[in-house]
This record gives sequence, C-alpha cells and structure tokens, in this order.
Amino acid sequence: MATKIRFKRIGRRNRPFYRLVVIDSRKRRDGAPIEQLGWYDPIKPDKESNFSFNEDRIIDWLKEGAQVSDPVNKLMKRSGLAYKWHLIKQGLSDSEIEKALKKWKKERDEVVKNRKKARLDRKIKKKEEKDSKKLVEEAPAEEKPAEEAPAEEEAPAEEKPAEEAPAEEEAPAEEKPWKKWKKYFCN
Repeated sequence: MATKIRFKRIGRRNRPFYRLVVIDSRKRRDGAPIEQLGWYDPIKPDKESNFSFNEDRIIDWLKEGAQVSDPVNKLMKRSGLAYKWHLIKQGLSDSEIEKALKKWKKERDEVVKNRKKARLDRKIKKKEEKDSKKLVEEAPAEEKPAEEAPAEEEAPAEEKPAEEAPAEEEAPAEEKPWKKWKKYFCN
C-alpha cells in the first residue's frame, strides 16, 4: 500500500485547522486515516508553536516508506525533523544525531532572532521615513507663502508686455492642430 504523510483539514470555514495523518495515497484529502501523528494551526501567530508532531511515529512511518507531502515537509524542516531524518538515512549514531541537532537548534534560534530583529528594524525605519516625509511636507508649505510674495510684486511690471505677445501667438497655435487634422476630415 502506498502511504502518505499529509494534512487532513478540519475546522470551520475561514478557520482552518489540520491534522497530520498517515493515509493511503489513493484516498481523498479528508478520508479515513491510518494513524494521526499531530496537528497544525496556521491561524496562530507564533510560528514556533503552531504545530505539534509525534516525531518517533513519523520516523517509523518514513522508515516503512511513507512519502511526505510538500506542506508537511516544510513544517518538518522548521521543526528539525527533516534534518533528523536526513542524518538517520546517512547512518549516523544516536549520539552524533543529537549533537548535530543541538548545533542545528542553536543556529536556528539565531536565525529566528536575526529575522525578528531585522523585521523590527524595518518597521522602525519605515516609521522614521514616514515621519520625515510628514515634516518635509509641512515645512515647505510654511515657506512657500514667504517666497511667493516677492515674486508677485515683481510680476505685474513684467506681465503687461508678456501678456500682449502670447495673446497674438495663441490664435495661430489654436489653428495649427486643426490644420493637422483637416486633411483627415475635409477630403
């Protein structure tokens, strides 16, 4: 019999909860399992405590040839069970496996700690950028009226001759677009 270690969905709509089960690969997702091996709750915010596995039984089933689905494999990697299975397949002794798992656990804790720190740093940086943008937007708004006042005083003296010249040039400018399209509409 081809067996798979995969999830069986339970829980209500929009609130998924999964059981980790060993099941015949030909059965449907929510069919009758051979054995229940743990659970997974994707709704929980803490990624380190949102699942629980019976690691010894999973290893036993893997030794018997059960295949693991991709989502289950991802959780096994997160918990270190996939690494343990890899070490067992290499033929290492129990003491060597325990040493390697302790080393992996230290490295994993450090990686998780660095990720949390980086996430916090990004939030702080984003907040600082947002605050600085607000300050930049508010500061020029206060300075603009002071800068525009002298420009308005100088403009009336120069505007009269400038207004007359563009008025004469505007009329031909309006005719030019019509001349462009005239050939298409007036045949």
